[in-house]
Amino acid sequence: MTTSDDAHHRAPAAAYAAAAEAAGRAPSIHNTQPWHWQVHPDRLDLFADTSRGLPGTDPDQRMLLVSCGAALHHAQVALHAQGYEVAVRPLPDPAHPEHLATLAVDGTTPVTADAVRLVQAIQLRHTDRRPNVDVPVTGEQLEELRRVAGAVGVELHRLTADQATELAVAVSHAEDAAAGEPSWQAETARWTGPDRAEGTGLPPEVIPDKRPETDVGERFFGSHGTLEVGGGHDKASTYVVLFGAEDDRAAWLRAGQALSAVWLHATLQGLAVLPYSQVIEIDATRAMMRRILSNLGYAYVVLRLGVADPDHPLPGHTPRLSFDETTTVDPAS
Repeated sequence: MTTSDDAHHRAPAAAYAAAAEAAGRAPSIHNTQPWHWQVHPDRLDLFADTSRGLPGTDPDQRMLLVSCGAALHHAQVALHAQGYEVAVRPLPDPAHPEHLATLAVDGTTPVTADAVRLVQAIQLRHTDRRPNVDVPVTGEQLEELRRVAGAVGVELHRLTADQATELAVAVSHAEDAAAGEPSWQAETARWTGPDRAEGTGLPPEVIPDKRPETDVGERFFGSHGTLEVGGGHDKASTYVVLFGAEDDRAAWLRAGQALSAVWLHATLQGLAVLPYSQVIEIDATRAMMRRILSNLGYAYVVLRLGVADPDHPLPGHTPRLSFDETTTVDPAS
């Protein structure tokens, strides 16, 4: 196991590079990986890469910021597991909105077993679109996830049965809207079809071979994949929403950090996570989510939590861009 003394003697620039590499495993909408890192001797800078954005699906860049926020948190986790305390400055330069955050080492810290397990969860985390088995999420598990979301300033609310029914209606409206919008269809095809850029997008093996039987419908990607859904209906799944009082770029970035924190801890709990971002991508369904929350805040992303079938592990993971494609290293580093 790495010790804090080992980390203290490692050049910070090497730790920053390792963190940027780990952040490449973060979840992102359609696996677009819309981030770019700059490694310097004294800091790690995160930028939005809008060339991998979704102007039709995500014109306000909400989900782009959430995706980048998840990568930001992954980098924080990686640095912490190397024995470093980290200071984060979000949106440090208003004149350059694509500059999303600066991370800088702010001291050393003992490397705990929990820190190591959390960074290991980065490699284990994945999206499973198949129905979950009939094992409920416990109150203790939800309380831990609520705590880790709250640690970065985001609320986690478990939807009641009635609210889950309202969510199902909102998802249905979002899917109907997407089906009738050519720009959304074209973007979906770009990131899920055979012409998707190498290292990005969703390959057929992670897309269900038929529509799963679920209380809340899932995103339809225009065609079926090769992931065998099997039988079953995820009646034991729990739906939660990450939300907050603000609805701006800083809030969306923070929501991504919370998404990463919740997902990594859920992975360690043995839970499967499926995000529902389509209800956030459309003005009408975003308003529906605000009403579901009794106007107490703005929804950032909805998550389905449950236990995946242990006898049928996911056959593959989504591809990833190489380190050189997402990171620039300052020659002085």
